[in-house]
Amino acid sequence: MGEATLGRKVGHRAMMWGAICGTIPDLDVLIPFDDAVRHATFHRSVLHSLFALALMAPPLAWLIAKTHSPSREHFRTWIVLVFAVFATHVLLDSLTVFGTQIFWPFGKAPVTWGTIFIIDPLFTLPLLVGVLGTLLSKRSNRKARYWNTLGLSVAGAYLVWSIAVKLQVNDVVGKELARQAITYDRFLTMPTPFNTLLWRILVVDDEQYRIGYYSVLDPQPAIHFEARPRNTELLHGLENHWPVRRLLWFSKGFFTVRREGANIVVIDLRAGLEPDFEFRYKVAEAGNPQVKPVPSQRLEFQRNWSRLRWLWQRIFAPS
Repeated sequence: MGEATLGRKVGHRAMMWGAICGTIPDLDVLIPFDDAVRHATFHRSVLHSLFALALMAPPLAWLIAKTHSPSREHFRTWIVLVFAVFATHVLLDSLTVFGTQIFWPFGKAPVTWGTIFIIDPLFTLPLLVGVLGTLLSKRSNRKARYWNTLGLSVAGAYLVWSIAVKLQVNDVVGKELARQAITYDRFLTMPTPFNTLLWRILVVDDEQYRIGYYSVLDPQPAIHFEARPRNTELLHGLENHWPVRRLLWFSKGFFTVRREGANIVVIDLRAGLEPDFEFRYKVAEAGNPQVKPVPSQRLEFQRNWSRLRWLWQRIFAPS
């Protein structure tokens, strides 16, 4: 974005500042919190707000222009560069399943479209090729800037593809749920790691959640849903415990509860593949006669990389 905005006028400095500004929204992970849920859910809030970033862009652009005295004449364009980098960062985050609080403080609920996995090589590689192609080309060569434009165009087209596939998958899932006469409160579709061909489906009601998978390469979709209990009764007496309320809000209802030894654990179902969920939080300890709320603690889990092989097979052999 830095190259596209100001590369012709200030050269590779536009890329450098684009890279620096692109990291700023994520610096909120460095803020220390004594509560694991607060730490996790504060990320992608204030520093990912379009309103807050719009206020930050002019003074940051002024500092950049002051650093490069010959570039002061481009001050307004520096503002455009900074905000374009900020905005594309947070809007891209909104396309992931966890979403972003882009309207904070006016609308604090994360905007969640869930059209692309948080890491997808087919989106990243065109951008990388575009940037490297521009860096390795001579500025005097008029074709140098076309590398960056090509990378942005291909990556942008891939995002459009992911949105179109998401809409198609939602339609298939809705019809499958009706065909199987499954009652539910809500469902969520999200791409599985590193692709937009195989989609994971979460269906929840008050008592259980269901998990299914659908490959867009499957000519005859017949989704198998595996039901598991949500165990929400384990949260009795914890309704007003802040980490619990925050997790239920943040997960948008896509959560389950488990008792692991003496620990009451709330699990965000959106991250990971059953049974390996990434976001698992201890929120209480079982007691007699009632549970004891405790400061939240994120629990470790063992990532099973062999599941990636299963995903690859599931994409191309959906039946």
